[in-house]
Amino acid sequence: MVSGDVLRVLFVYMKILIIEDEPELSQSMVQYLSRQDYLCEQAMTYSEAMEKISLYSYDCILLDLMLPGGSGMEILEHLQKTGQKTGVMIISAKGALEDKLQGIRIGADDYLAKPFHLAELSARIYSLIRRSQFSGNNCIHSNDVEIDLLSKEVMISGVRITLTKTEYDLLLFLIGNKNRVISKNALAEHLSGDMADMLDSQDFVYAHIKNLKGKLNRAGCTEAIKTVYGMGYKWIQT
Repeated sequence: MVSGDVLRVLFVYMKILIIEDEPELSQSMVQYLSRQDYLCEQAMTYSEAMEKISLYSYDCILLDLMLPGGSGMEILEHLQKTGQKTGVMIISAKGALEDKLQGIRIGADDYLAKPFHLAELSARIYSLIRRSQFSGNNCIHSNDVEIDLLSKEVMISGVRITLTKTEYDLLLFLIGNKNRVISKNALAEHLSGDMADMLDSQDFVYAHIKNLKGKLNRAGCTEAIKTVYGMGYKWIQT
């Protein structure tokens, strides 16, 4: 069982899409998960959900099966056909075993029947993301960097460094996508969600990358973040 103290420090950088047509339930999930520093977005119809997943990427999707305009199963099938590697948890009042099995067969990672406790939902989200992104580990290692995902401590060669929330978010996002070029737009979207489209400039990404690289360099981790000019940034796993 995950304690309340642990739940308050889980995965502050993760972005979640809540696909749920009950406004009160959707808003209660947003409020609860936002207090744990998840970045939450909402979709309340089939069309809104399809638009969101076509434009943005998410670390976890909470998916209701019964939606105005379409089925949650159809959304799940679309995610699988398009190869999106997003953790999906079905949250539905439909408690039949066949619904659960069908969702798992199509590609859902977990199933939580309504009604549920928000603390259990949060614990399930944590487990899902940990499994999918960091092989079930609470501590991750990359080059000389060690990150404790529960305490949010970052160590380089055994020495603790202090990062801002945004710098910590960036570091984990880059390591989670190691050896892949991440575009400036993707980083902006990850940090600000669908607000990224409304920003006049994405220069804030460069500023945060510069600050993060400076702290890593001063701690002796000098070659991990590479700028790929005209494309974005890459975390080099050595």
